[in-house]
Amino acid sequence: MRLLGCGLGRQRAGILRTSERMRSQARWRLGQLKVRRKWLLPASCSFFFLLSVLMTGCFLWQYHLPKLKAGSLGLEATSAPVRMCPQHPEPVRLAHPLPVLKEALEKVDGTLRGALSAPGLAAMSAVVIHSDTVLWTGNFGRKNGSDPASGPPNESTMYRISSVSKIFPVLMLYRLWEEGIVASLDDPLERYASAFTINNPLGAASAPQQGRPMDGLEEGGPAPRPSPVTLRRMASQLSGLPRRLRGTSLLWRGSTQEALSLLKDDVLVADPGTRCHYSTLAFSLLAHVLAAHTLQGDYQRWVLENVLEPLGMADTGFDLTPPIRARLAVGFYGSGRPAPLYDLGWYRPSGQMYSTPADLAKLAMALLGSGPRRILGPDAAKTLLAPLLACPGAYFANETGTPWEFHMQRGYRVVRKDGDLDGYAATFSLVPPLRLGLVLLLAGPRPSGPDLVAQAYDVLLPAMERVLREAERSPAPPPSARPFTGYFTFANLTFYEVRTGPAGELRLRQFGPRVEALVPPAFRTLALRHLRGRVFQLHVAREFPCALPLGDTWLSLEAQHGQLVHFYPLDRHGLSPGFDVPGLNTYQVLRLLRKPVFKTQ
Repeated sequence: MRLLGCGLGRQRAGILRTSERMRSQARWRLGQLKVRRKWLLPASCSFFFLLSVLMTGCFLWQYHLPKLKAGSLGLEATSAPVRMCPQHPEPVRLAHPLPVLKEALEKVDGTLRGALSAPGLAAMSAVVIHSDTVLWTGNFGRKNGSDPASGPPNESTMYRISSVSKIFPVLMLYRLWEEGIVASLDDPLERYASAFTINNPLGAASAPQQGRPMDGLEEGGPAPRPSPVTLRRMASQLSGLPRRLRGTSLLWRGSTQEALSLLKDDVLVADPGTRCHYSTLAFSLLAHVLAAHTLQGDYQRWVLENVLEPLGMADTGFDLTPPIRARLAVGFYGSGRPAPLYDLGWYRPSGQMYSTPADLAKLAMALLGSGPRRILGPDAAKTLLAPLLACPGAYFANETGTPWEFHMQRGYRVVRKDGDLDGYAATFSLVPPLRLGLVLLLAGPRPSGPDLVAQAYDVLLPAMERVLREAERSPAPPPSARPFTGYFTFANLTFYEVRTGPAGELRLRQFGPRVEALVPPAFRTLALRHLRGRVFQLHVAREFPCALPLGDTWLSLEAQHGQLVHFYPLDRHGLSPGFDVPGLNTYQVLRLLRKPVFKTQ
């Protein structure tokens, strides 16, 4: 019992000490709570004050943002930007002089004139072309920079055009393709040069090949496969061929057979069609191989008879004879030392040629499809000017083509071929949507710093776009409007009125309760441009939103613009019974005897 009593006493003492600790903790917590209550109200007030300041600032910021003008297009205001169509204006014949273009060309003149102070640049000539018209020519410096008595260059001054020469092997390829001598642009080179072969270590066959001794080493891994070096890839820096033949310089004077022999033990530097890689070899090999399949049997003779003579390019050629040398602007290195006029030998197709601003203007007009003579049909010319592959940032162009370098500028693809050779530089460039071209020829190195051609287009593109949009072509009227005017309907769902405009042109008006409720008035009437016979073309406007919101759907004005309207043969009353719009999959829009009347709700 005594031991039990002692144990109970120790237990009661422990309980008392525990109770005391609990009371102490309770007093501490109560103090903390009082402190928290003391600071809770001021802290809360501070928080809500800061929040109110933030909300007020956001409101003021939003209030001062530029507002979208509601109703400017007859549409509800929206935060999304409105995409306008057509993307590019329609190229039409311009009446000159135009103040906007004159101002832009004066800026181009100033830019080029200011660049003449670059080291070694002695002479420079430029020409700007629109459609079949030379808009402007500029000639700066002296034809011979080392002769103070030398006069300035002019449109007939000759310059070496270096890699601009690569355009001509490509023209041969496309012309032979049109004539059927080349079956396909994507034919392998082996089809026209049976001796061609080259190692492609970057391409692999599906089945591995057993290692075998080679020069004392074991070579294993995937088996090499025939390289898809096609004609089109050779013409567009996508062939993977080396820049030049191994062990040769630009002055090499071998034969095509020797060139093919050198390639047998060489390797591709890129898998064909996968990477942009500049190759002078590809263009020279293409020219010599294709020339062997022509009636002339010689590349230079083919170019003379099929391109230069038909276009009247009498001051363009290959051979630097004494009379030609006398007419050349003298080229210089950046140091001021005159550059030698050497012959490129077997590599002639890639960079040997000389030309003048006037001659290259003729070529630009032909490729834009607007000159008096054409060297390619419309389909081949369109294919020629199309890009093939986007190039990585390390390459000097955004995209590559045959033989072009494409540069995106102000929403347009500028089609360029640049060339640089000792003492000379040249650029041949086109902007097909605007029928615009610029040729720049330099006797001396290309100036460092901002690109002269890009600077010129930076002012030319917006100016040309503006004048073309302002010079909207009036819709052509038909010989007689009566057969096509009247009221029409598509399955009693949509209704149209065709009527004459102030100049005798036809206008197609959409009407009816649903149209009037959803479509803004500015876009209910479209012009009908007469093409020929009973065929017209829809024309929305000079510039318009690409799509209109119609309730829970969208109306694509972009899809309607340019569509063909084909009226039916005339009936015994001399009226067309209806029309189709095949491009919109709309058929049997039939004539009504009178204007429809709609019941009001």
